[in-house]
Amino acid sequence: MKLKKLLGLALSGVLTISAIGCSKTQPENIDEKGNNKIVIGASAIPHAEILEEVKPILQEKGYELDIKVFDDYTLLNTALDEGSIDANFFQHVPYLEDTIDGQGYDLTYTAKVHIEPMGLYSKSIKSLDELKENSTIAIPNDASNAARALKLLEDNGVIKLKDVESPGAKDIAENPKNIKVQELDAAQLPVVLVDVDAAVINTNYALEAGLNPTKDAIIIESKESPYANILACRTADKDSKAIKALTEALNSKEVKEFINEKYSGSIVPAF
Repeated sequence: MKLKKLLGLALSGVLTISAIGCSKTQPENIDEKGNNKIVIGASAIPHAEILEEVKPILQEKGYELDIKVFDDYTLLNTALDEGSIDANFFQHVPYLEDTIDGQGYDLTYTAKVHIEPMGLYSKSIKSLDELKENSTIAIPNDASNAARALKLLEDNGVIKLKDVESPGAKDIAENPKNIKVQELDAAQLPVVLVDVDAAVINTNYALEAGLNPTKDAIIIESKESPYANILACRTADKDSKAIKALTEALNSKEVKEFINEKYSGSIVPAF
C-alpha cells in the first residue's frame, strides 16, 4: 500500500511539473480565449497596407495578425458583430455611429489612426470655375459620407445646405448652378467618373483607382477633418489584452512614420 501511495505521489508530481512546463510555452500575452491570433477585417488600401506594418510589432508582443480584406465595406461591421472577425479597420466615427443606430450592433472603437481627406475629382474639368450649369456630381450613397461630401461642396461655394446635423441631397437650400447630385455606392464612384461631370470620392477608393488626392483632386477636405479612420471592435472586447495590443501598435511611432512616408500627405496620421 505504501509503495502504491508513493508511486501515486510521484506521478502527481510529474503531472504538476508537466503542466507548469506547458504553461510556460504559451505566449505571455495570450488573450482571454486562449488564442494568440487576432483576425481583423479591412479595406485593401490604405487600411490593409497599414496593417501589414503592424504585423511585426504584434509579433514581438506574442500575437499573430490575420488580415482579411473585404471588397464590400458594408459587410465589415456585420462580420464584426457576428464574430467572424475580432476587429475592423476601414471606417470613420460617424459611419460607425450610423451603423450602430441603424443595426443595433454593440460595437465601439479604441483608436483614431488616420484621416483620408475626401476630394472632388473630374475627367472633364480642372477647377470649380469650369463647372457648368446642370452639371452632375456623384457622391457616396451612405448617409455619413453623403453628408461629408455635401459639406465639402458647401465649404467651396458650390451649394448651400440647410442647418441640419447630417444633410442629404434633399437638404440643399441653395443651388446656383442647378447641380444634379447623384448618390451611388462609394466603391463605384471612380468607375463612373467618365459618365459624370465630377464625383466626390473617398481617398481609399481614389488611391485604388490610381488617383493622387494631393495632385488630382479639384478640392479636398482640410487636414482638420473630423472623419478620422478608427479601429473598431465589439464593446465586450474593448479591454481585452489582444485589442489593447492592436490599439497600441496602430498608434505607434512606426505606423505614423509609415503613413507619412508612404502617402506623402494624401493620408494624414490622426494621433
